Amino acid sequence: MSQPTQYPIALTIAGSDSGGGAGVQADLKTFTALGVHGTTAITCITAQNPRAVTGIQPIRADLVQKQIEAVFAELRPAAVKTGMLHSADLIRVVVEFFAHDRRPPLIVDPVMVATSGAVLLKPGAIRLLQEQLLPLAALVTPNLDEAEILVGRKLQTVADLEAAAREIHRLFGCAALVKGGHLRNLPAATDIFFDGRKMLRLVAPFVQGVSTHGTGCTYSAAITAFLARGETLPRAVAAAKRYITHAIRGSYHAGRHTVLQHGPTRH
Repeated sequence: MSQPTQYPIALTIAGSDSGGGAGVQADLKTFTALGVHGTTAITCITAQNPRAVTGIQPIRADLVQKQIEAVFAELRPAAVKTGMLHSADLIRVVVEFFAHDRRPPLIVDPVMVATSGAVLLKPGAIRLLQEQLLPLAALVTPNLDEAEILVGRKLQTVADLEAAAREIHRLFGCAALVKGGHLRNLPAATDIFFDGRKMLRLVAPFVQGVSTHGTGCTYSAAITAFLARGETLPRAVAAAKRYITHAIRGSYHAGRHTVLQHGPTRH
């Protein structure tokens, strides 16, 4: 009898989205589509749909810690991502775990504000994320609003994105993927990656007439999956850009809303 296929493992430390379009739900769909076994440490339960976040209940910090420890004890991941951490207490759990021993690469999606406008990271936690979590990360993946918070100024051009990526690397010591999808007056969705040596300009045509939910979660989850599969960070980011573009282009309708398509890809 043939042996079962060995799948690489990835861990997402993030919140649950009851609408199924973002958070751990999006992460697990992405991991599965990319041939990676997904594990979770749930940080918050949200009452959420693509239109609004109507409630947030954080999980106790000690239980989040136990989830992470349980995964590492028997299903050690090859790569890890964080999503919605919400509070300083939950950020400390991740910091304390990743500050000790050798850990797999950590991708930080600095989830601060939902597309609907709901605040998902308490203001007091932002400084802790900057000062203690980002220096432990392999990569941070801010969208335009989050990058502006990290560098403390408005970003209006692709040159601004490049400067922000360099500054984030200088300030926090991690690689940066600054996502410019919300920049106005650009002919294409342009993201900038910088790891201290290599700068990549990742460009894909805008998909017209589609308003999606959970793209940031999916993008960072795809990077994590490709890292778990053994890709280098620049190659993982480039492959994830292709994946998220594919997911948006193939999106479908559920109820009145557009949902990303997490189907198998040909990478």
